Amino acid sequence: MSFSFSQGYQQLPTVDKDAGERESLRRKAPRKSISPLLRLTFAVIIIMCVTVPCVRMIRSRGFWATCHGPQRNSSTLAKLPSHYTLPSGDSIPSVALGVWQASKGEVGNAVKSALSAGYRHIDGAWIYRNEEEVGQAIKASSIPREELWLTSKLWNNFHAPEDIETALDQSLSMLGTDYLDLYLIHWPVAFKKEGNNVIDEDLTADPYPTWQKLEELVDKGKIRNIGISNFNIRRIQNLTANKLKYQPAVNQVELNFWNPQPELLQWSKENGLLLEAYSPLGSDKQVGKSLSVPEVKDIACKLGITPAQVIISWGVQRGTIVLPKSVTPSRIVENLEVFQIPQEDFEILEQAAASHPPQRVVNPSSGWKLPFDVFDGQ
Repeated sequence: MSFSFSQGYQQLPTVDKDAGERESLRRKAPRKSISPLLRLTFAVIIIMCVTVPCVRMIRSRGFWATCHGPQRNSSTLAKLPSHYTLPSGDSIPSVALGVWQASKGEVGNAVKSALSAGYRHIDGAWIYRNEEEVGQAIKASSIPREELWLTSKLWNNFHAPEDIETALDQSLSMLGTDYLDLYLIHWPVAFKKEGNNVIDEDLTADPYPTWQKLEELVDKGKIRNIGISNFNIRRIQNLTANKLKYQPAVNQVELNFWNPQPELLQWSKENGLLLEAYSPLGSDKQVGKSLSVPEVKDIACKLGITPAQVIISWGVQRGTIVLPKSVTPSRIVENLEVFQIPQEDFEILEQAAASHPPQRVVNPSSGWKLPFDVFDGQ
């Protein structure tokens, strides 16, 4: 039987218990009696080890952790907004289950756990290749469609206006719905439909024809809201310089403690563009590091919540939609509970996040062999 481990956790080597016991028996020597003086020495050492210096030493090694100072019960904390209002007037839930990297055979159970826990926002994409299983889990839940918020994304190969509706219809069919609440341009890069990542220079330089087709599909009723993903300020301005019928509803970007993007966040607020944060607990192997940030752990202790809840709450309190991903039921439940962080603690997190150089993990520019960096011109 094989076990899968979520990102941020490392599988430990398997220990053969029986082999260890056999080795122990082979090496066992005859017992010798212990002198009274030696017993007394051991007793003194044990007593010394429970004194404050030894306790501090053990804590410094991470054998146990404890909270210092006054602590609050999470039940006394104010709740953060559960929804944001988009330009269309639609209300989008502030926390979603992200299904990026959730593999077949486990994503369905993750969606079922999320819906059972109270999630009503599922963030997916055609390229994740799991929309059919997501759709089956949604159908099994029997939750009315109008109570759910479903997001998908247009992949790079389908930016040509004549290809967009077909790609959308595939996602609709797999999800088992006749409309999407939100459809995003996944990347500001267009590829030719045929070939391996052959760049379409015209549609990459000018995404307006792609956007116009998406606007048509809004009018057609297949999409409620349209938006963008992984767009920096320069690329957003390049799109919005055109005469748009519908402004982008959101911009989904990598946003977390290690890549807080304060300039993009401030600009987006000033221009009425809501940000969605993917990988809010960190990308790839950053999750464990995120949950171990001293400021995060201190605030978690103080407020009586988990480090993950501190980080997700911080994201919502920044005014973003947060998209934590997990396939573990207990973590899925935990991630939905967000609380208002006291302002002084919120500022501590902001300062800590800004105190190191930004670390962007998701950048496919070299992998796609692009002649430019997707995020140039920040």
